[in-house]
Amino acid sequence: MRGRRWSVLIASVLLCAACAPSTNLPALSLDEIATERRKQEIAQLRDYYAQLHRVENVGYRIRVANRADCKDWVSAQSGLWAASPQSLPRKYRSFSAEALNLTWARATVISVADTSPAALAGIVTGDELLTLNNEPVPVTGTPGWIGIFLKTNGERPVTVVLRRGGVDQTLVVNPVLACALPINLQINAEAGAFTDFKKIVIQTGMLRVTRTDADLAVIVGHELAHVTMGHHKKQFINEAAGAFSGALIDGGFLLGGIYTGRAFSDYLGQVGARAFSVGFEREADYVGAYYATRAGYDIAGAEEVWRAMSLEQPASIRIATTHPSSPVRYLQMRKVAEEIADKQRRGLPLVPELKEIQVDATPAAERKNNY
Repeated sequence: MRGRRWSVLIASVLLCAACAPSTNLPALSLDEIATERRKQEIAQLRDYYAQLHRVENVGYRIRVANRADCKDWVSAQSGLWAASPQSLPRKYRSFSAEALNLTWARATVISVADTSPAALAGIVTGDELLTLNNEPVPVTGTPGWIGIFLKTNGERPVTVVLRRGGVDQTLVVNPVLACALPINLQINAEAGAFTDFKKIVIQTGMLRVTRTDADLAVIVGHELAHVTMGHHKKQFINEAAGAFSGALIDGGFLLGGIYTGRAFSDYLGQVGARAFSVGFEREADYVGAYYATRAGYDIAGAEEVWRAMSLEQPASIRIATTHPSSPVRYLQMRKVAEEIADKQRRGLPLVPELKEIQVDATPAAERKNNY
């Protein structure tokens, strides 16, 4: 037995030795690696905030243009995003000042949405914020503090004291009401977007697929439509109904002396949660197209985003379990764009036709898995 152990050990050592690189690799110093890592970290942070500016730009317009559909879920917004190294995640702090031209002493404006109150007031990227209505702008938790300040202040004018090029200036910003649904940019190579009905999340991979801001607007509009159309409540009701039906079956088996472990309740609850899922997604596509148009985006040609998505997710060409297939989404978006254009020509209100959404034409045999 001992001999066998030794033979296994020797074989393992020889195997590891055989797996070693056989080329004479160039030597790399720790300093060289650290320098290159910092360069890549700076480039990544700059790229992230450049993409975040694009998302905020589109998101601001969508939220303002469709605030009526958000009913009471609105808040005052300025279209301004400011930060300091201290207000960013700890992993970014050592190089954020260099990457984004921030200062440790004051919060710096890093994004201003086009046509927003902040932009109209003359605030630009790089401005250092000193006070809002005589209240000092903190260097920790800056974005959250500004959000709370605006929520409390409402639509009343805000006197902003800022420093630009070493010179203090005073500007007045007039906030506007918009849907109080934040939009987060998540670093993820997958081309996706979703909402938990408290926020909208856009994955960075989606920005690669949405080649124009109009493309991105229909995606943001889609997620907002899920919220305004109450899809989460409808799915909850469907899930509860399915679970209740399953509980009746579980109860019947239990009366017969068979414990199912809630098998039917759990399964039918999941079935209920997925009920009409494809229809809800098509409805969100439909209403979201209106939301994008109301925000001033020309969605003619925006249907191309679904052909681009089919390249990212080939299974979506044929499979439609929880989402419509990409051919259905492409054709529907094109027809909706024509419907909206016709209303614009006739001077009709841009109000979605809340009619029954047809069932996805994909054959049932092809509906296997969600893409």
